[in-house]
Amino acid sequence: MIDCWQPPTSAMEASLDLENQQMMEGSSQTLQIDRRSARFPCCIVWTPLPVISWLVPFIGHIGICREDGVILDFAGPNFVCVDNFAFGPVTRYLQISKAKQCHINSQQSAYDADDQCGQDEIGRDACTWDDALRKSTQEFQHKSYNLFTCNCHSFVANNLNRLGFQSGGWNVVNLAAFIFLNGRWVSKASMVGTFLPFVVVFGLGIMFGGWTFLTFLAFFTFVLVGWFLLGTYCFKNLIQL
Repeated sequence: MIDCWQPPTSAMEASLDLENQQMMEGSSQTLQIDRRSARFPCCIVWTPLPVISWLVPFIGHIGICREDGVILDFAGPNFVCVDNFAFGPVTRYLQISKAKQCHINSQQSAYDADDQCGQDEIGRDACTWDDALRKSTQEFQHKSYNLFTCNCHSFVANNLNRLGFQSGGWNVVNLAAFIFLNGRWVSKASMVGTFLPFVVVFGLGIMFGGWTFLTFLAFFTFVLVGWFLLGTYCFKNLIQL
């Protein structure tokens, strides 16, 4: 009778642990993005604003999505849009890894969680993704909308800080820069649709206005960007989060 060789017990246990880990990771993967149905699970989403984005194309409207991909965006006084992005279809998005980039408990469903979330060791709300979004939505449903002091970027920054995304510290300025530099285009058509109005307005402005138009554009951009820089870093209570 020939004895069959068996791997060491420790090796078998390690193999089983690896298989279990892979199964757990596979079962908790984020839902797939569906561009046609406007479903962007655990994403920050962006779209250009009429008129403003025609002059300053890196400024637009922003929202954040639930785990099922439904978009939430702060679009008016005491009003958070659900599954109806206020200024048109999504043109850019950035998906967030809950497990690697956020300090949340991803093992519990948001709708089964208690209303009161615990706190982790660094004092952040230890909620699920949807719990955090629900709490921010409830908060902003009692806030007045103002383009210059409490806008869609304030809402998304509030959500990201509540989620502990990349250790928090989000505001309207670094959020706008983050999505502009790291966001992915939904399609080539969305990229063209974002920059084409700016190119047309800029071309017509140069043709008919010359240096007067360039001076106006530079002044408008300087005032708009300067306001948010001052309101964020110099007068910290001016822009709400």
